[in-house]
Amino acid sequence: MPLLSANVGESYTITRIGGTAEVRKHLEDLGFAVGGTVTIISQMSGNLIVNVKETRVAVSRELAMKIMV
Repeated sequence: MPLLSANVGESYTITRIGGTAEVRKHLEDLGFAVGGTVTIISQMSGNLIVNVKETRVAVSRELAMKIMV
C-alpha cells in the first residue's frame, strides 16, 4: 500500500519506491530506501511528517503515493 494510506503512529518497512529516476534519487537522498523503516508521525491535508533514519522529514502527498510499504 502507498505510504499515504498508512496509519499514524505505526512503523512500516519500505517495499518499493516508484516514480522517475529523479524522484527515486530525491527520496533516496531524504533517507527512503527499500528495506528501510519509516514511521508516520502526523498527517495534515494529505502531507505527512515521517521519521526515517532517525530524522523527521515532511513528505508531500504526491511523494507519499510513490513510497510503497
